[in-house]
Amino acid sequence: MPRRPASRPAAAPPAPAPSGARPEVTPRGPRYWLVKTEPETFSFEDLWAAPGRTTGWDGIRNYQARNFLRDDLRPGDGVLVYHSNATPSGVAGVAEVVAVGAPDPTQFDPRSPGFDPKATRANPIWYQAELRAVARAPRFLALEELRGLPGLAGMALLRRGQRLSVQPVTAEEWGIVLAAAGLGAPVATRAAAVRRPGPRADRSR
Repeated sequence: MPRRPASRPAAAPPAPAPSGARPEVTPRGPRYWLVKTEPETFSFEDLWAAPGRTTGWDGIRNYQARNFLRDDLRPGDGVLVYHSNATPSGVAGVAEVVAVGAPDPTQFDPRSPGFDPKATRANPIWYQAELRAVARAPRFLALEELRGLPGLAGMALLRRGQRLSVQPVTAEEWGIVLAAAGLGAPVATRAAAVRRPGPRADRSR
């Protein structure tokens, strides 16, 4: 997850494309995701207050979460922003993916908690996505309330032992969560309507 600007390391210069760079992504319809962030480090309100309500979602250091960011997220996908390790934990707002495919700059910075000495600019290990805040949740949707909503029994977030910071969400789950949070159809369909920029890079945790 990103950090508030005051505590974030200076951005590293863009890395050259790795020698094994993947081909451009294939267009597809929007998908939906949930990303976790600790609000003491970077909350949905921090994302809302960021320039253009947009930030690079960096700091992912789990390979499966990284693979979702690198291989599956696409510009235009919808994102539930979930406050984790909070009292209470829950869905705080909705964002959208605006860019993917860029190496996470924190892996190259020795001052960053995300520094990885094995990563090089020619062969980065970790990636980030760029997210833009779309809407605050009129009703913060706490974890316990999510557990009680019909239709969410199979949601990745609610499975025992599921701790990934980037998780897929089905279209049905997306609609249920938005309705319960007081957001409704206009936000639920916004990801599908967003204009897609050209592919860029990935991210992971």
